[in-house]
Amino acid sequence: MLLSRLARVSQEVAAASARSRKIALLAGLFREAEADDVPVVIPYLAGRLPQGRIGVGWKVLSRPVAPAAEPSLTVREVDALLTALGEVSGPGSQAERARLVGELLGASTEEEQRFLSGLLTGEVRQGALDAVAVEGLAQATGAPAADVRRAVMLAGSLQAVAGALLADGPGALERFRLTVGRPVLPMLAHSASSVAEAVEKLGACAVEEKLDGIRVQVHRDGDTVRVHTRTLDDITDRLPEVTAVARELRGERFILDGEVISFGGDGRPRSFQETAGRVGSRVDVATAAREVPVSPVFFDALSVDGRDLLDLPFTERHAELARLVPEPMRVRRTLVSGSGDLGAAEEFLAETLERGHEGVVAKGLDAPYSAGRRGASWLKVKPVHTLDLVVLAAEWGHGRRSGKLSNLHLGARTADGGFAMLGKTFKGLTDAMLAWQTERLRELAVDESGYVVTVRPELVVEIAYDGLQRSPRYPAGVALRFARVIRYREDKRPEEADTVETLLAAHPEVRP
Repeated sequence: MLLSRLARVSQEVAAASARSRKIALLAGLFREAEADDVPVVIPYLAGRLPQGRIGVGWKVLSRPVAPAAEPSLTVREVDALLTALGEVSGPGSQAERARLVGELLGASTEEEQRFLSGLLTGEVRQGALDAVAVEGLAQATGAPAADVRRAVMLAGSLQAVAGALLADGPGALERFRLTVGRPVLPMLAHSASSVAEAVEKLGACAVEEKLDGIRVQVHRDGDTVRVHTRTLDDITDRLPEVTAVARELRGERFILDGEVISFGGDGRPRSFQETAGRVGSRVDVATAAREVPVSPVFFDALSVDGRDLLDLPFTERHAELARLVPEPMRVRRTLVSGSGDLGAAEEFLAETLERGHEGVVAKGLDAPYSAGRRGASWLKVKPVHTLDLVVLAAEWGHGRRSGKLSNLHLGARTADGGFAMLGKTFKGLTDAMLAWQTERLRELAVDESGYVVTVRPELVVEIAYDGLQRSPRYPAGVALRFARVIRYREDKRPEEADTVETLLAAHPEVRP
């Protein structure tokens, strides 16, 4: 498949507002694709590189290269070139990357250059693309959409299912079953603004502590234990204590869902960054385990003794979990009968926050496990942190946001009267806000020479965020987690914005 075809469809999908139109566009693309194209086409559509980060940024991409007159590159040729780029290292690597990028862009048409620049900088954003791609794949192959969704859920890979379907047709879906040892995409939760809203929507439900740890899926088959993250990475070798716990449980063959979290000497959870750093550590695991031990806390069972539990009500799955896992290793919970029992749910949330956790998840008692999806029967509730920050700069967008200033650089006031950058965000911005901020920020611009437009620090924006983490990349030593725009505050002057000290005082656990 030519890259030009993929780039055009990507642009058309980004511009389409109707879900049915997006599905039809992707179905047409999949009908033209060969099975060997799939491992490249699907990640590219979602704005991901199969190779991950390859060391190419805007400094290299900003150098103008004359585009090719006619398209000639195939997606597989581009994938091979990017693989070679990612392998460049050692002395002279920067110049060699620049040379290879120049060759790639020189062989690309103007439309392909725009697509590749967005892909390499992470600016290809088309919204819930994987879910739409499932529908398009079903339409292209004649397979029932529900069967394709379940196969993707059980395979943990849209690419694997797409390749099989395009090569062998709908009968290939029979290969994808829940199997101990093969991770599946986890069920995720939607958000609710309050416990009252969650209970009103769900009725009778379990309200469970929401831990600020790392999601894990633990598979055991006899003495063999595998531990996977929510992105299906195998981290078994990094967490020997989790393997030991799994081998001590009553069952011989199971798949359990939960989190790992690290607790301090006072029994309170350590910061998310400490837990994440421990889970991410590959060097000297034994020392890391002594310094930052983690504990698994389980909240669901997907398979027990060879029995697939996904379609069972949560009540029955939890009963199986309780049969295998001692109570200290199960997430704390309370059962509420509905809105009339709201006081118990509110009290449980208050206790959970007092214990140092980030909130609760309300779960419908009759709901199945919707792996790989945000199920309406799981609703998370956590306090929303907000800050008034100042926009320091913004980046030009790509795809649907092409021509608009999108990614905002956010700063808090410092003691010396300046501003310290705390991170970036493009989330929460409506089309109207994008248009408005582009015009307003260009009025404040002091440098528009590159892809980042630096502005006078005068515009205040209200930002919601989930937490704070240490970060050596930013001058204050901390960065916002999951920041998103709520609204602009033109009624506030920059000297009324929040300070770094105020932010650090609210999060003493991550003070650098």
